[in-house]
Amino acid sequence: MTTTPVAPSLVSTLPGRYYTDPDLFRLEQERIFETMWFCAVRSADLDKPGAFRTVQIGRESVLITRSRTGELRAFLNTCRHRGARICTEESGEVRRNLQCPYHAWTYDLDGKLVAAPNLTKMPDVDRAQYGLVKVALREWLGYAWVCLADEPPSFEETVIGAAVERLGDVASIDRYRTEDLALGRRITYDVKSNWKLIVENFMECYHCATIHPELTEVLPEFADGYAAQYYVGHGAEFGDDVKGFTVDGSEGFERLPEVADGQDRRYYAITVKPTVFVNLVPDHVILHRMFPVSEDRTIVECDWLYAPRVVESGADVSKSVELFHRVNLQDFEACERTQPAMSSRAYRDGGVLVPTEHHITIFHEWLTRQLGVDHV
Repeated sequence: MTTTPVAPSLVSTLPGRYYTDPDLFRLEQERIFETMWFCAVRSADLDKPGAFRTVQIGRESVLITRSRTGELRAFLNTCRHRGARICTEESGEVRRNLQCPYHAWTYDLDGKLVAAPNLTKMPDVDRAQYGLVKVALREWLGYAWVCLADEPPSFEETVIGAAVERLGDVASIDRYRTEDLALGRRITYDVKSNWKLIVENFMECYHCATIHPELTEVLPEFADGYAAQYYVGHGAEFGDDVKGFTVDGSEGFERLPEVADGQDRRYYAITVKPTVFVNLVPDHVILHRMFPVSEDRTIVECDWLYAPRVVESGADVSKSVELFHRVNLQDFEACERTQPAMSSRAYRDGGVLVPTEHHITIFHEWLTRQLGVDHV
């Protein structure tokens, strides 16, 4: 096939192989997921000492647990003896220690080796040296973020900086006090799509008028094709007759206490590369975490977070959940519709971005820099 010249108002996308090539996906695992801060688990899910969760990050299984003194700890989920997985379940709870089921090497909740068969006959074994391999961990927005890199990048620049870049300052997200909110609903989606298609979809609203009728009723400006992320500091304004961020525009809940007047009746979207979306509305926060499984499959875990009194009272959150649940289903169906065509000869050289999507090129440029490749 010959390459068609791109019209001046259009910008080329990544070629189709970026969404289908297993070798490129392995490179992403190595140079993106295993080097950057990855939002792994909601801190409150590990609510007591010994609670744990295992998370696949790139090619590594990471074990996150709460220590006896209450801090979160992260380790590679690999026994230092013969390499068996310490925990094979996705989540659970241990009483005091983490024990390998193969040869019973046992580690405390801070990762130190505390026991093993015949260990007393090996006095030269340094129990700290042969402890579990630690993984860097930071908490922000009520979630544990981990980084596999030996020298993690600046959390303030690469994670918190994404919110500053989008909103203009960190105070604009701090006012939602996400770390103090309670989980009202969690839905997990198994999406048959490359993770980058999901990111690109979230970043633009050229598709909103076509597939999001409920969302554009609540946020009329989205029907014009400009996503909230197109402008720094901009939040999409609710329609005049809309009372709340709900599936039918009906009233939601009381505004979160510290949300500023200028943020009221507005929706803000933030992309934290590589795999997190944060959605801010006056009475709740919606946070997506993506877990790329393969070049054509991504698990997305979506949390709806409310003021604790809303959840504790048993209030019906279904109308606010339903709005973004529909948006998710509509978006993921579009991504799944797109994924098979990424291997088509028609997409060998990629597609194009219209002017309202041009900001997606920033994501593409970031990706190719991270991978150390040139897609042209």
